[in-house]
Amino acid sequence: MAIINVTPDSFSDGGLHFSVDAAVAQALACVAEGATILDIGGESTRPGAAPVSPAEEQARILPVIAALAGRTDALISVDTYRAETARLAVAAGAHIVNDVYGLSHDRDMARVVAQTGAGLVLMHTGRGRETDKVADVVADQRIFLARQLDMAADAGIRREAIVLDPGFGFAKDRDEDFSLMARFHELRDIGFPWLVGTSRKRFIGAVTGREQASDRDVATAATTTLLRLSGASIFRVHNVAANRDALRLADAVLAADHGGGHKENEA
Repeated sequence: MAIINVTPDSFSDGGLHFSVDAAVAQALACVAEGATILDIGGESTRPGAAPVSPAEEQARILPVIAALAGRTDALISVDTYRAETARLAVAAGAHIVNDVYGLSHDRDMARVVAQTGAGLVLMHTGRGRETDKVADVVADQRIFLARQLDMAADAGIRREAIVLDPGFGFAKDRDEDFSLMARFHELRDIGFPWLVGTSRKRFIGAVTGREQASDRDVATAATTTLLRLSGASIFRVHNVAANRDALRLADAVLAADHGGGHKENEA
């Protein structure tokens, strides 16, 4: 999954793909490098980022989604926590709703996803959960995701349409991120595919000493390898080519371990 930020202020590449033409060109370049999903977002989710209005978010992303829908066979994901933006994005050609609040921000989001038949990336978050968050990172994943999966089921979202995201870097400190990475295999029994997004994040920079987000691609590829070996299926990244190489190596190890039964294209 390639990250296409149609924003002026995203932490890594804000402003680089802010026009429709630039965003479409970047998305198609990512497809050429091996991306099979394009995640289009119009509001930065970095800590401290200024929120944008629904109208501004939609003005940024809907023309990009519509343009890409006619030019690529890649799946298109909309990175939004607003139900109305999600509805309009699916109408414009998006296939997946990637909600960083995991259905907990907009009460209409679950209904819109169900009605449109879109896929759903349901992400764990600690934002706004100070009263019910528990200290154990794996237990907290289970508590939040179980509740949100019940909400999805009650709304009529198909189980097979859901992918889970542990939310690396979202309302988690560095120790929590690395503990979650070390114990990621413990989440496999929940029974859904997992998407992970570690790309260029601050906790990687804290360990590597790379202050510039764009200098963190090598370390990002290392986390991709580790998480693939622990069971992750989809990888949300800025640098597609580097992470595809990392996945090929990880899948070669998995294939050897499973007697050749593991298929590389699952990544």
